[in-house]
Amino acid sequence: MAFNFDQRIDRRHSDSLKWRKYGDRDILPLWIADTDFHVADCITEALQTRVSHGIFGYGVPPQAFTEAVIERMSSHFNWQIQPEWLVFLPGVVTGLNLCVRAFTGSDEGTIAPTPIYPPFRQAAKLAGRTQISAPLQLQHQRWVVDLDAVEHELTGKEKLLLLCNPQNPGGTVYRREELEAQLRFAQRHELVVCSDEIHCDLILEPGVKHIPFASLSEDAAQRTITLLSPSKSFNIAGLGASVAIIPNRELRERFNRERKGIVPDVDILAFVAATAAWQHGQPWLDAQLEYLRSNRDVLTQHVNKLPGLSMVAPEGSYLGWIDAGKLKVASPALFFEKHGLGFSPGRDFGDDKFIRVNFGCQRALLNEALRRMTLALAIGR
Repeated sequence: MAFNFDQRIDRRHSDSLKWRKYGDRDILPLWIADTDFHVADCITEALQTRVSHGIFGYGVPPQAFTEAVIERMSSHFNWQIQPEWLVFLPGVVTGLNLCVRAFTGSDEGTIAPTPIYPPFRQAAKLAGRTQISAPLQLQHQRWVVDLDAVEHELTGKEKLLLLCNPQNPGGTVYRREELEAQLRFAQRHELVVCSDEIHCDLILEPGVKHIPFASLSEDAAQRTITLLSPSKSFNIAGLGASVAIIPNRELRERFNRERKGIVPDVDILAFVAATAAWQHGQPWLDAQLEYLRSNRDVLTQHVNKLPGLSMVAPEGSYLGWIDAGKLKVASPALFFEKHGLGFSPGRDFGDDKFIRVNFGCQRALLNEALRRMTLALAIGR
């Protein structure tokens, strides 16, 4: 089956947060993590069938979605899970915030890699919790977290380790031995682990496999909350169907107590879209991965030829983490914005020398972005 990822759909005057950010200014939005691809037909068809029913009262989580989660974890990641472990959420960010509030007290803290997806930092701040930043180190052209670097900062009041795999924004897909080292750190300091694995379906590097942190061992399973969603991989982020997998009953109960009366149930249409994606969308996803892999290679090769910029090829996700520290500008993101490019500022992730680029777009748009980057460096330095 052929899928046309080169098809351009005008989103500028739609309800798209990504495209409306810059209004009518001539700025290409390559920031927030949704793609510009038309979703798989199986998703729109499932939604159309549900909408044609014509009644949208209160719903219950469909058994089909539970089965889709269980089957996907088994067939794709060799992780056998139970239905009672699942807690459905309207978003992974909700899960991050619930973990901070459920598993740390007001005088306790968290540990998170840095740079990191901004909600990791915001979740601690919003809850009034401290956060120790474990630096990412560039090793053999991969961004890996160095937890040993923060051993001297620990006070004993840290209760929650926040992880992200594949890593956002670095794009690293952690290998088993790296995950086991993170597990030993959690064991040594008696930490609960929140593992954001929302990009687990978006593995670009041939031969690399995603390994759920909780699947490492029984100990890992009993201390881990795994956050997942098909929203990034199938471009249905606006429909908000996510799941927390929590094997430990006590942790699950604490998590649910924190959400009670505050976090709404998942929208009935979101369940429909998510179920269709994981049950029937794999051919579309496979084709998208090939397209994204080619986009990644074009972006990486071009960026590394530009003066003042460098980038390692992400192993997962459709996000490029570009080092612009040699540009000698106050803010790389603002510099490029003046030249018609809307990137995510590295400051939001914890390092203002970088920019994050979303290459989940049509090749023609990516090529135009690269042309503008080249021109910006030629005339703006």
